[in-house]
Amino acid sequence: MSTIKAAVCHEFGAPLVIEEVQLRAPEMGEVEVTLDAVAICHSDISFADGAWGGSLPAVYGHEAAGRVTSVGPGVTGIAEGDPVVVTLIRACGSCASCSEGKPVICSTPYDGDKGPLSTADGGKLHQAMACGAFAEKVVVDQSQVVKIAESVAMEAACLIACGVITGVGAVVNAAQIRAGQDVVVIGAGGVGLNAIQGARIAGARRIVAVDMSEEKLEIAKQFGATDGVLATDRKPFVKAMRAMGRGADAVIVTVGAIPAYDEAPRYLAPGGKVIMVGMPHSGAKATYEPVILAAIGQGMQGSKMGDVVIKRDIPWMVDMYQQGRLKLDELISGRWSLDQINEAIADTKTGAAKRNVIVFNRD
Repeated sequence: MSTIKAAVCHEFGAPLVIEEVQLRAPEMGEVEVTLDAVAICHSDISFADGAWGGSLPAVYGHEAAGRVTSVGPGVTGIAEGDPVVVTLIRACGSCASCSEGKPVICSTPYDGDKGPLSTADGGKLHQAMACGAFAEKVVVDQSQVVKIAESVAMEAACLIACGVITGVGAVVNAAQIRAGQDVVVIGAGGVGLNAIQGARIAGARRIVAVDMSEEKLEIAKQFGATDGVLATDRKPFVKAMRAMGRGADAVIVTVGAIPAYDEAPRYLAPGGKVIMVGMPHSGAKATYEPVILAAIGQGMQGSKMGDVVIKRDIPWMVDMYQQGRLKLDELISGRWSLDQINEAIADTKTGAAKRNVIVFNRD
């Protein structure tokens, strides 16, 4: 057991508490990673606010990067000292989903209550999302990490672990956008900006960003949006269609707001589909007219973590970043210490931040 600092959630909706906790050594197939950076995702905030329930006390955080400092038995392809991206995608490799090349929906359950974390006195401490990365170190399954180049800054690399693969993957893998098609992205936050990048990289003809903020629409254009539409307009889908000259081949919903889901099908062209990425709170319900979707061949499809295969897709995205074709540094709104995590979360909740990053200073 090693003693580390972590940001612990003891009560939903209450500030996280920085305290010392225990982290056991990696066991079969596991690796220990000493973190250099972890970004704050809205999913972490929703979990900490109790939007989806869960076990407490817990350590959240799942968008991380660092260096491997220990490996357990049975680990292959990863060694101490390797720089890695740490994801929440824990895949058994043998269930029906994994066998079909869909590791993001691996059906083998994981119980975070029985993970590597414990409280200072040895009590239960939930490793949320199989990561628990609001901490100095993590112990995760080897399937959750991908080795990256030494030259990639950890602050940029951590963003790939969730926001980048989710946004880019939603367009490239889930929507399977081809050159010349049109895309609407609802929400120009961290995931939305990456969906816009994905559409640009895929060769989309028109990329229409929809958001509540004029400022964020301008930022969206820096990431590849050709047009911006305010979601507060009376009929934003009409303005989007005018910009495209037609409906969209894909509408990527990156926010968990129910009004966004209610209106999403109205942006579609015949044969188009809504890709559902943003996660509303449990119990929230959207409405739409299925007869319209059925009559003109439209569809609605969920996309978890961009439907990625991390050992395939993360190296590709890192290479795109190194070429200057995928923006990562520009996604970082602020850098904070672990002791400042509650301030960083509060800043993220304002909606103005693209991504706030917790940076671990080891000097």
